[in-house]
Amino acid sequence: MDEVWVVDDDQSIRWVLERALSKEGFAVRAYADAREAMSAFEASIAPGGRAPQAIISDVRMPGESGVQMLARMKARRPALPVIVMTAFTDLDTAVQAFQSGAFEYLPKPFDLAHAIDLIRRAVTEGKREAAVEEILTEAPDMLGQAPAMQEVFRAIGRLAQSSVTVLVTGESGTGKELVARALHRHSPRASQPFVALNTAAIPRDLLESELFGHERGAFTGAQAMRRGRFEQAEGGTLFLDEIGDMPPELQTRLLRVLSDGHFYRVGGHSPLRADVRVIAATHQNLEARVRAGLFREDLYHRLNVIRLRLPPLRERPEDVPLLTRHFLAISSRSLGTDAKRLTPAALALLARFGWPGNVRQLENVCHWLNVMAPAQTVDVGDLPPEVREAGLALEPSAAASAAVSAAGVFTAGAQAVPPRPASVETVSSYDPVKAGVGPTDAAFSTEADRASWAAGRNPSDTGTHSAAVARTPTGVHPPAETPGEQSGTNGFNPVNGGHEVTRGTGQQSPSDPFGGRPFAAPGITPHLPASLREGWAQLLEREVDRLLTEQVHGGEPPEHSLLMDSLTREFETILMRVALRQTRGRRIEAALRLGIGRNTITRKIKDLGLDG
Repeated sequence: MDEVWVVDDDQSIRWVLERALSKEGFAVRAYADAREAMSAFEASIAPGGRAPQAIISDVRMPGESGVQMLARMKARRPALPVIVMTAFTDLDTAVQAFQSGAFEYLPKPFDLAHAIDLIRRAVTEGKREAAVEEILTEAPDMLGQAPAMQEVFRAIGRLAQSSVTVLVTGESGTGKELVARALHRHSPRASQPFVALNTAAIPRDLLESELFGHERGAFTGAQAMRRGRFEQAEGGTLFLDEIGDMPPELQTRLLRVLSDGHFYRVGGHSPLRADVRVIAATHQNLEARVRAGLFREDLYHRLNVIRLRLPPLRERPEDVPLLTRHFLAISSRSLGTDAKRLTPAALALLARFGWPGNVRQLENVCHWLNVMAPAQTVDVGDLPPEVREAGLALEPSAAASAAVSAAGVFTAGAQAVPPRPASVETVSSYDPVKAGVGPTDAAFSTEADRASWAAGRNPSDTGTHSAAVARTPTGVHPPAETPGEQSGTNGFNPVNGGHEVTRGTGQQSPSDPFGGRPFAAPGITPHLPASLREGWAQLLEREVDRLLTEQVHGGEPPEHSLLMDSLTREFETILMRVALRQTRGRRIEAALRLGIGRNTITRKIKDLGLDG
């Protein structure tokens, strides 16, 4: 239950707000002055404490004012929304309140319904900002939920404890140096230097000296001995960026170092030994450069011991919302402003944009938005012209295949295939339609439709997914439904109250509030024929309508219903269970994929009783 604090020296105001908020389902704590509220606030943000989701406070109170309290709270918890209310509606008070970080300014006397609506919006906004803040606080240098990035993360984990040479490939702006730094930071060499050198940025006449150093008098202007990058990185990691642009004459010297670990300074006569891990990176096709005679084949094989390919941003559009929030928050901190927020339509356009400059270009766009966007909420019209025009120029089908939901969840145009259940049998031995637990034959227009559904794919699919169907979980029972509802309640259920995915059972587990109804993210097509496809939001609306109708059937509506709390708890339970199952219990990864923070998911798991 969301907690709201009321701080006001007027007892009648505290009583009215406390009573009204309690009826709306909020947990309420009331304080008579800022000193008492600040003491409770310090305790709430300590480890083990429970901080409020929003605060509504008077401005003028005995002792410390509400604006002073607001400034102190925002310094400790920037994402906390604080609504300021006052009977003194002068300009100076309003300006001071907003400059201190107030969420909204509420003049007295106020309409109670308006105040409750404002508090509800503050709680929602506070949760969103807190989730982003937690993710940014906990987030490593690299972020990515896409499968391709998860493979990169796994490879970094496997390679971190070794000193093997690594070749990182990828387009400019994909984050090749971040990978190199991650490999170094998690390796036994982490306490030693990390030295980076862009070989394309150094004139070829100076590159040899930069790499290997020089002795005094080795060439004109060499007035003192200078240590090169290999010596500077002794015991640590040397990152050679844009290795494909290295001049051929230096490729031979680098090959010698990689072969036996020895090198000479320019003008030197004594060999020096290099204890250095080399990580190289390039945006070029080294195999093509080898064939063209521009890169030594033996050096290529020395560098290409382990290769990591970083995908361009256009291949992982599901990461665009997370990266956008990350870069907007970083930019706002550097500018000393509040981070801008993007509408779902703007996020969708960013996700389908091609990003020729990759993550670096997205970072620059986010900085541009923080400086140039006129409003706090950024819509499509506020995006940079080149991004907006390129995104809007896409064909509708392409736009649909790269849509982003309001929560920032990427929806692929391709068919989403659910995880394979632990216990499966082939279609030849088990047909859910014939078994009576799938849609009836009347639901299919042709025999081919029925066979396609039984095989676990849409009738319109041209490709073939796994022709396997899960066995019916034990201990579940068919939902009680009216005959008119049956055609819309059987079918694919990717969320089954913690059970493995069961395709087409139409059955209900005790923890499944939707009675086996299709429950899929917007834009993800269930494995059903067209006659049975229905969005989960519409199904939820129908279920809520049924429950509310039952409440008043034969009597008056209850004074206080637990329906909202009950459905919210069931919804959060399903989200947590599925996320933890897909990430195999890895909470941080589950939190990132859900768009919440590590502390939030830990608290939710405990509150929902999922930690047993």
